[in-house]
Amino acid sequence: MQLAAQAIILGVLTGGVYALMASGQTLIFGVMKVVNLAQGAFVVLSAYLTFSLFTGFGVDPFLAILITTPAMFGLGVAVHWLVLRPLKHEDVGQLSLLVTFAVALGVEGVLALAYETTYRSVQPGYENRSWTVAGLQISEVRLYAFGLSAVMLAALYLILERTRLGMAIRATVQNPTSARLLGVSSERVAALGFGLGAATAAAAGSVYGLLYPFNPGSHYDLISRLLTIVVLGGMGSVGGAVVAAMIMGVGSSIVAALASPIWSDFTFFVVLLAVLLIRPRGLFGARARGAL
Repeated sequence: MQLAAQAIILGVLTGGVYALMASGQTLIFGVMKVVNLAQGAFVVLSAYLTFSLFTGFGVDPFLAILITTPAMFGLGVAVHWLVLRPLKHEDVGQLSLLVTFAVALGVEGVLALAYETTYRSVQPGYENRSWTVAGLQISEVRLYAFGLSAVMLAALYLILERTRLGMAIRATVQNPTSARLLGVSSERVAALGFGLGAATAAAAGSVYGLLYPFNPGSHYDLISRLLTIVVLGGMGSVGGAVVAAMIMGVGSSIVAALASPIWSDFTFFVVLLAVLLIRPRGLFGARARGAL
């Protein structure tokens, strides 16, 4: 029983970080109907930026977010305007897969040249600290990472619900044609939405390097997990992505603890298949895609 409880705690804390990564992924799809295969590469790029700030300037990984998040927001906007905006509207859904995958490969190549393919990690002094509560170990780093994810997700919610940009994004998601008739610039909203997606990847990437070793090719495993979470939650639903990330995090952690770590990754696809057999549109897919 204690082992299962420990696994649940670990799964929830890990799921929070994946929820932050996936929220940007599903937001981009909701706004642009683009499956962003570069999201995992953005996370890894942010992890390397955090690594450089920590090793070169002594910047704490959590403080590095103040630098990486606006930088990645700008990169996301630039990627949209340079490689996605020129695509014809009727072809954007299909061609965006190739374009964003090419961006991911480009990021991987640049990182390989700059850092080589050696695995890196960010190791502050509190990396191995933990608290014991009722006989259960709670990792300090993972708890901080979960707290950061909760704050960032709350900030994203407030942006979407309480700002003019958020209203424009939600209007574009729910009915792009009506939004344009009301004066919403779909191109500007798409660029800013892509930037927000990259910004969430930046925040998640800054703590990803604390939790796992990474190299330039780590984005392949990441993007497969993120796509699984996004599809499970319902394409375009940020709330669905958060719930799906928690389910996946807890499920894989329990399997790793009670069965074998070898099967933990496979849990993602088993759960996805089981849910889609019952609800083909995902957990929250029955609602309109605009239900962020």
